[in-house]
Parts: sequence; C-alpha cells; structure tokens
Amino acid sequence: MEQMAIEKLKVEDLRARCDPSLFTFKSTEGLEITDEIISQERAVKSIGFGLGMKSKGYNIYVAGLAGTGKATLVKRFVEKVSENGEIPDDWLYVNNFQDPDKPLAINLPPGKGCEFKTGMKELVENLKRGLPSAFESDNYRDRNRALAEKYADKKRKLIAKIEEEAKKKGFQIKSTPAGIVTIPLIDGVLVKGEDYQSLREDLREDIEARQKELNKSVRDVLREVSLMERKAKEELEKLNKEVALFAVGHFIDELQDRFRDYPKILGFLDDVQEDVLVNLKDFLGSEGEEQIQIPGLNLPKDVSPLVRYEVNVIVDNRYTKGAPVLFETNPTYINLVGQIERRAQFGAYYTDFTMIKAGSILKANGGYLIVNAEDVLRNPLSYEAIKRVLKNDEIKIEEAAEQHRLISTGGPKPEPIPIVLKVIMTGSPYIFRVLYAYDDEFKKIFKVRADFTEMMDRTEKSIQEYAAFIATLCRNEGLKHFTPEAVAAVVDYGSRIVEDREKLSLRFSDIADIIRESSYWTEQGVNGLVTAEEVRKAVAEKEYRLSLIEEQINELIEDGTIMVDVDGEVIGQVNGLSIYDLGDFAFGKPSRITVQTYLGKEGVVNIERKADLSGRTHDKGILILSGFLSGKYAEDKPLSLSASVCFEQSYDTIDGDSASSTELFAILSTIADAPIKQGIAVTGSVNQRGEIQPIGGVNRKIEGFFDVCKVKGLTGSQGVIIPRKNVKNLMLREDVVEAVRRGKFHVYPIDHVDQGIEILTGIRAGQRDESGRYPEETLNARVVKRLDEMAENLRSYSSPLEEEGEEGGEGGEEAT
Repeated sequence: MEQMAIEKLKVEDLRARCDPSLFTFKSTEGLEITDEIISQERAVKSIGFGLGMKSKGYNIYVAGLAGTGKATLVKRFVEKVSENGEIPDDWLYVNNFQDPDKPLAINLPPGKGCEFKTGMKELVENLKRGLPSAFESDNYRDRNRALAEKYADKKRKLIAKIEEEAKKKGFQIKSTPAGIVTIPLIDGVLVKGEDYQSLREDLREDIEARQKELNKSVRDVLREVSLMERKAKEELEKLNKEVALFAVGHFIDELQDRFRDYPKILGFLDDVQEDVLVNLKDFLGSEGEEQIQIPGLNLPKDVSPLVRYEVNVIVDNRYTKGAPVLFETNPTYINLVGQIERRAQFGAYYTDFTMIKAGSILKANGGYLIVNAEDVLRNPLSYEAIKRVLKNDEIKIEEAAEQHRLISTGGPKPEPIPIVLKVIMTGSPYIFRVLYAYDDEFKKIFKVRADFTEMMDRTEKSIQEYAAFIATLCRNEGLKHFTPEAVAAVVDYGSRIVEDREKLSLRFSDIADIIRESSYWTEQGVNGLVTAEEVRKAVAEKEYRLSLIEEQINELIEDGTIMVDVDGEVIGQVNGLSIYDLGDFAFGKPSRITVQTYLGKEGVVNIERKADLSGRTHDKGILILSGFLSGKYAEDKPLSLSASVCFEQSYDTIDGDSASSTELFAILSTIADAPIKQGIAVTGSVNQRGEIQPIGGVNRKIEGFFDVCKVKGLTGSQGVIIPRKNVKNLMLREDVVEAVRRGKFHVYPIDHVDQGIEILTGIRAGQRDESGRYPEETLNARVVKRLDEMAENLRSYSSPLEEEGEEGGEGGEEAT
C-alpha cells in the first residue's frame, strides 16, 4: 500500500485579506455617517414584533453577548419607534379628605398636571388674602354684632325671667363655677348654711319644696339657653360660610370651569371647598409665632395645615415627545418603583402625600422601559417588583419592607396607578435560560426573545458596513479618519477575533476600541490619517499590555523549567496545545503529554482524573479513546492493555476534548514502539471512528507553539497538526504566515487519526486488506502485533481459574 500524501497548508490558506480596492473613498472622512443597525435583522424583526404586539405579556428579552451593542441599538431602535407614539397622561397625587392616609391618584392630559398644580397654588393664595379681608369687612362685623346682640338679648330676658320667679319664691339666683345655684331668702336676707340648719323643720321642708320647683324652672331655662347658644353658633357658622363662599367661591368656580372635563378634579375641588368652609380658622388665624432661635441649632419649620391643598405632580409629560423611553441604569427597588420620602422633625420622621416620588416604571408609563437583566437581578426585590407590575398592570408606591410585611412603617398608602408599559430587558443568553427554566412567571411576561448574533457573514456589503461604522465613530468622537488600507486591516481584525475568515465580528465594543487606539497611535506620529500600520500597531500594543503571563511562561519554557521539546523524536510523548484564558486575554501554549502502556485490563487510565484535575469533557474524551482502540484493534479478542495518560507539569484543572487526538497519538506510539517528532504539535478532538473533529482557539494554539519554536530556534521541520474543518478559522499573525512562506513552519490539516500518525512518525498507517489484516511494516500492523503479544503475555500470567471463568461463562460458575 502506498504511503498517504502529507498535505501542508499554503500561505493563502492561513488568513483572509481584505482588498483595499473594494473601497472607492480616499479616507473615511468622505463617507456618510449612519445610525443603521448592522446585520441584526433577526433581532430587529423580533424587537419590532414585540413592540407592535399590544397583548399582555409580550415584553422583550434581548439576548446577546456583552459588547455586541445590544443596549445601545435597542435604545436607538425604541426611540425611533416611540417618536410616533402617543404622549401619555400626567399623574398626580392629591389629598383624600375622606381618608387622608390614602392619597388619590388623578391623571390629566400632558401638561395639565402642572397647570392644575399652579391653579391650586393660586387658589390657596387667593384664599389666604380673600378670607381675612371678607371677615374684617364692616358688613361682616355688623351682621356678626347684630347676631350676637340678638341672642344676648334673648339670654338676658330668660335670665331676668328666672330671677323674677326666684324672687317671688323667696330665692336668689347666683352663678358659680359649678353652675347656677339657688339660695333661700328670709325677710330679704340670705340664709347661710348654719342658719339654715337652725330653722324649724317645717320651715325647711317648705323652703325645699319651693326650691325644687324653682330648680326645675332653672333647668328649663338653662336648656333653652343652651339650645339658643347652639342655634346662635349654627347661624354664625352659616354666616361665616356665606361670607367665605361669597369671598372665594368664584375662585373655585373658575378653577372648576377650567377643568370641567375631568370629573375627578371636579370632585376634588368640591372636597376642597367643603374643607375650606369647615376649617376657616386655618386661613383667619395668625401666621404663627416666631420660633425661639437657639444658637447653633437650625429648627425645622412647622408643617403648614394648608399642605393638604397642595398637588404632587409625580409624572410630568409636558415636554415629552412621543411615547417615553427610559433606560434605567441603576434598577434598585426605589429607582424602579418610587418611594415615600420622610423628613426628620423634632426627633421623629414626618411624611405626607407631597413626599411621594415616582420611579422609572411610572415615568415610563405609556411607553418603554429598558433595563439590564444582570443589574436587575443584583438588586434585591427589583425583579419581583417588575414582575408584579407587569402581572397586575398597576403600580403601588410603598416601602419595600412594608410590601413584604417585614416592618410596618406607617405613612400614606397611595392609590395604585394603572400601568401600560413595554419592558425591554437586555442580558446574556445564559440568564434567559436560567430564568426560563426556573421561573414559571418569566415565560408568561417575556414572551418575545430577540437574539443578537456576535458575527455576520464576511461579504462585500458587510465590509462596506464596517467602513461606514468606522466613519461614524470617527465623526462622532473626533478621531483620525482611516485610509482604505486601514479599514481593510480593521476588517481582518474583525475576522480574527471571531476566528473565522468567512465571518466578521459584531462585538462593536471591541472593534471600536481598536479604532480609538489606532487613532491614538496616529496622533503620536506624523500621519494625518490612520494607516494599516497604525491598526497593526494598536493590535500589537494591546496584546503587549496583556501578555505578561504569556511572556513569563515562555521564559520558563526557554530555560527548561517547563519541559517542552521542539526537536528530536520520543516514544509516547506528544506536544498538545492548550488555551490559557485570563478573561481579557487568551493565549496558547504547548503541554507535554506522555503515555505509558503496560499489561493489564484497565484500559486507558486518566491520571488527571485520578488526581481530581480533570473536567467532565476531558473525561469523556479519554473514554472515547477506549472506544476507538477497542473498535479498531479488538474486534476478535479482548483488549489486554493498560495505558496511563498524563499532562506533565500541569497542576490545575484540565477540561475540553481538544487534546483527545494528541493523547491517542501518544498511545499508538507506545504500543507500536514508534517515536514521535517533537517538532510537531497537535490539536483536535477525535471520535470513536477516528475522525478528527474541529476545536476552538486554533489561531492562539498555533501561534503559541510557533512562539516557543521561535524562542528555541526554528528548524524548518516544525509545525502544527489541526483538524481540516478548522482551516476556515485560520486568521494567523503575519509573522507566522511569513515563517510558513519561508518554509520555517508548517500547518498540517487532517481528517483522520491515520493521517496524523503518519505525519508524526513518518510510518505508513496502513489499511486492512481483504483478509482483515494490515500490511507488514505499517504502524497499525505493529499496533495489532503488540496487542496480540500483550494479550498472550497476560494470558500466561492469568490463573487457570481466571481463564476458565473467562472462556467458560456459566460453566466457570459451576466449576467454582
């Protein structure tokens, strides 16, 4: 059988290059700025659907990775839609004269809230001026005096009448603090207590009988006087109301006429008028005595009783254009729902309906509220508050502790306000999945999901959109404009960060950073425009700022502390490639993987798993190796093999299956006793059929091994084996591409394990012939031969009982 051809990638396969001739401009300064949302058609359509649906529950969750610009794009899109929306009503709270602890909520057309507030303020000022003037007029004083004299005269006549009756019956009427008393007279002389007791008994009985009759008459007179005083008071109150109503009624009538189309306002003004007439003293009394001033102490002012006539406009839409759009960046419970403020006064806290403050939910009522899911979930009670509002279509402004029955703080209980609101929540796909899985209510109130993708196809149209984005950012932020070559370099960077030369990144926060940094490096030089050189410098400088750990690891490899061979041949040892992810920076580095095989039946032993340093995906990859070995080499006999696999000098958790092919190559090397070229590193996962599967981070892995080879010296025989399906992901650095061009480094694409083992060992893998045997001197033949020898050796060491048990099945049990 002929040896399989070894394929090396050509230079043009290692990265895509944007052709600057695609652009017709001399610099991005000549391009028009754009505010269009780039290549998010699915998300835009979903958001448009959600905004258009008026049925309950069609709120929107916008899912996407950080940096895709979803929050900015959503805000821009919603603001554009809201321009044609209806301006919602103003909302205000007023005093509830029947139940002051439950302020009334009233809605008015936009701008009418402040107009009514001003009207009420003017009304109170008119009352404060008009009422005292009316009650100080000569007309009122004359009528008041006449009324007082009328009832005083009647009272004098009644008192004179009872005094005359008392005199006829031999008594004198005398007023005391305890009331009216009757004192007997004998011959015109008052009879005192001691004199009274000295009188004859029959005389005392006569006096007491007359006194009893007189007392009855006194009580009748006092009752009549009391009724008369009550009537006088009623007539005085009637007079006061008549005068007051005459003085200020036209002010209230005028305000009612201005708001005659709003029944709630008319009802409130009726209550105001009634309350004013009942509490005239609040307008006729003194302005209050001046407080005693204590040096160094600022005493709070007394609360005016007239505060009950104020209007608290909590939502003012007089300047709103279209439906309101609020982006709540700090969604605490108070910021979302609102609060009832309190003020300290003489060691206690005071509050009333004028201290009710609206939150962003109420301010966005009739429009759109945008929040970030992570911010909402980090703030206690905020998520529940949003759900409660969307479920009940109303909002209650109350203390959070009181809402959950933790503390009863007292204070106003404002009337709930109906809510018509569309909530747009932005967040990661992970948060959406968690909420959807564990919160049954979430799926009922967020029925629309809009997915923002992080990449788009690399087409001429999308490349031109990149150019327009660069022009817009430069214009908006005053950055240096870009040449066509610089734009092409940014386009290539967009493909590199998504590791796909057929795609472009839509994480515009990362792209914008490179644009800004390229402009900065241009400003440090003499160029008036950003060129490709400045873009490459910005990328290199960014990686340099973040690559300290990578350089330190390279130093440890160079001085031999971390043992990595990039030359020579070793049996059972391969350079695998790993990714080190530091959060804001990731890089690839080789890891020595070794295998030892020996007699046994344990199969493939994962040392990392034994040491609790292996993740589940890595464990799965090891188990797949056992499946491959058994399926390919143990069809007609048991696999009599134990093989220990180890990542040398690894002291942290290893996960992922991208090294599974590497581990398999090391196992085959030890079984076949075939040395592996140490100058070739390997990455790629393998399935049970031996097919090589794609992996992530291919560019960083290749570059990581290249850097190590460069440090130790490029020989021309070094390179990396990668899955063929990862070729489209290649966007390698220019220095790696140049090394390949000069023949100093190579990249080998493979589809199957047999291809990889041939590259690593230089030995034909071999395929089974018609008889099921591998050709002599092929690597697979050597593997089969060695496994047969190990099976025979293991059988020779096994006890007769073990052999009988293995061969006899149930008969073995009978022998036992």
